[in-house]
Amino acid sequence: MITAAVMTGLGVFMAQVADKLSPAPAAATVAPKKIAMAATAAPADVRSLNIPRDARGHFRVDGRIDGQRIAFMVDTGASVVALNETSAARFGLRPAPSEYKASVSTANGTIKAAPAHLAMVDLGGIVVRDVDAMVLPDEALSENLLGLSFLSKLKRFEYANGQMVLEQ
Repeated sequence: MITAAVMTGLGVFMAQVADKLSPAPAAATVAPKKIAMAATAAPADVRSLNIPRDARGHFRVDGRIDGQRIAFMVDTGASVVALNETSAARFGLRPAPSEYKASVSTANGTIKAAPAHLAMVDLGGIVVRDVDAMVLPDEALSENLLGLSFLSKLKRFEYANGQMVLEQ
């Protein structure tokens, strides 16, 4: 998880550098930024979701797990979807203490996490089934992370024009 935190920080830094290097239209410097997600259906049922950066440079998105709402921070450096215990409990995931068998590295050090499985994760119409996840103690994970166990099942995900683009 430390590696994930470093990679996330590096990704945010590189995204900011890329924005500074890309030419911006004059009107864009005058108009205030609006933060909104846009889900679109491209030809041949390709679904796309554009997620703008927030004020801190992170990509946050609301989604659903098994139909229930949840907020994520997109983390391309996280191997799996990571849920804190409070969020996981809303979906019926309440690991017993004996299930916290996996050691994961976080910014707060190495901790134990419980492997989990999500039947379905939906982000603005992009639906991925059978997603591996980890449940971490609340004190180790303040925000739920949308990691590669979700992202790698997409057709593509990339940073483009100041936004994270997910496509299925």
